[in-house]
Amino acid sequence: MNVAEFHPDAKEELLRNVHYYEQCRVGLGLDFARQVHDAIRGLTIHPTMWPKLDGDIRRCLINRFPFGILYHVEADRIHILAVMPLRRDPEYWKERIESDE
Repeated sequence: MNVAEFHPDAKEELLRNVHYYEQCRVGLGLDFARQVHDAIRGLTIHPTMWPKLDGDIRRCLINRFPFGILYHVEADRIHILAVMPLRRDPEYWKERIESDE
């Protein structure tokens, strides 16, 4: 499998956090984006490697940054529900499941 699709809110989270880290230090936003990209590339190779967090939702931790990628595996793609700061309310993303159905 080599297709990953973002929920629109997850894409916004990614962009917002890239911008935040870039404001903290030039180049740090790019580093964050690369770490997320590398994690997603790993998910497309081994989609069931990460443990299930809730139902069929899995969480992949990102290197160097306190974030997780919440996703579920479908027949033909990986659907990314959140690029979640680990310190945030751990259930805020659940409303996104209903909006996908």
